[in-house]
Amino acid sequence: MPAAAAAGPPYKLVTVNTAPERAARLIGRVVEDMKDRYTIVHAANVAAIEEVEAVVREQQPDLLFTASMWTPEEAQKIVAIAKGVLPVGHGLKTFSLPQGLQVERGPDAVVEHIEEHLPSLLA
Repeated sequence: MPAAAAAGPPYKLVTVNTAPERAARLIGRVVEDMKDRYTIVHAANVAAIEEVEAVVREQQPDLLFTASMWTPEEAQKIVAIAKGVLPVGHGLKTFSLPQGLQVERGPDAVVEHIEEHLPSLLA
C-alpha cells in the first residue's frame, strides 16, 4: 500500500546556519519524519547575516529557520531582513531555535524542537 501523500502545498524553506552541512542533515531528518504531514523543500542555507537579503530575494521562501548559534538579537535581525525583502502579504513563517540548543543538548534535541513546534507554525 503506498504511503499517504503529504497534505497541503509544498513549503520552501531557507535556513540560516553557519554550518550548512549540519543544517541540511538536521532539516533532512525533519523532512523525512514529517513527510506524511508536510512537504518541505530545503531550498537554501544562508551562512552569514549579510547574505540573507540576497538569498531570500532569490528563493522567496515560505519558511525561514534561524539556527541556535544566533543570539536572540541576531535572530530578530535575520527575520527582519527576510520579511523586509519579501512583498507585503507574502506570509513568511519564521522559527528561531533557542540559542545554544545544539551545543547544550545536541542534534536530536534540535530535530525534536522543530518537530514539536512545526505544526503550530504551519497551522
